[in-house]
Order: sequence, then C-alpha cells, then structure tokens
Amino acid sequence: MSQETDIQTRIAQTITLLRKKLGVRDKTLTASVRRAKRRLPRKIYKQAMVLANAEQMAVHPKLRLVLDTPRLEQASEDVQKHLNAINLADRRWGWFLSFLGSVALGVLALSAAVIAVLRWRGLI
Repeated sequence: MSQETDIQTRIAQTITLLRKKLGVRDKTLTASVRRAKRRLPRKIYKQAMVLANAEQMAVHPKLRLVLDTPRLEQASEDVQKHLNAINLADRRWGWFLSFLGSVALGVLALSAAVIAVLRWRGLI
C-alpha cells in the first residue's frame, strides 16, 4: 500500500515542481507535461510521459498493482532531478541579456542603414 501512495505522491510532487519551475498551471500531469514539452529535454519529456501514463492507473486500486514501480520511481527521480536543477534567476537573467542583445543588434542595424542612406545622399 505504501508503494502505491508513493507513486501518487511522486506524481503530485512532479506536478508541483512543473508549476513552480516552468509555470505550467494544469491539474493533471499529462496536461502539464504536454504544455511544457518544448521546455523539457527529450529524455526528460519521455520519462515524464511514462509517469503521466501511469497517473490514471495509480488511482485505480486493481490497475495500481500492474504498474512497473521501479521504472516509475526512476522516471520520477529523473524528472524531479532535472526540474530541481532549473535556476529561475539564471533563466530570467539569460532572457534579459538575450533581449538586450536583440535591441543592440537592432540599433546597430538601424544606425548602419541611416549612415548608408546619408552617405548615398551625399550628406556625409
């Protein structure tokens, strides 16, 4: 009985981590993982889908006995390890630097175009 609740607990923890780290606000693990698909590496996405497929079976008392518990525990461990490694401050800083780089490139391209037009018109 403790193994079954352990799988359900791990699934609930994974949903909580997806909400906290990736901002996915769905009630089920299946919907959460599908929404976060592009932000997860392929291997982690597949492990999360293994957990998501077992989510509905874990609720049913008889189907719960059919689950491959060691595989689900390993999948849960892998997904949670990846999600715990995400540093939100670093992601925000990276987004901000990327934004500044894009703006700088735009300003540089615009100034080059202005200089080219002024030179072409003979004003420089």
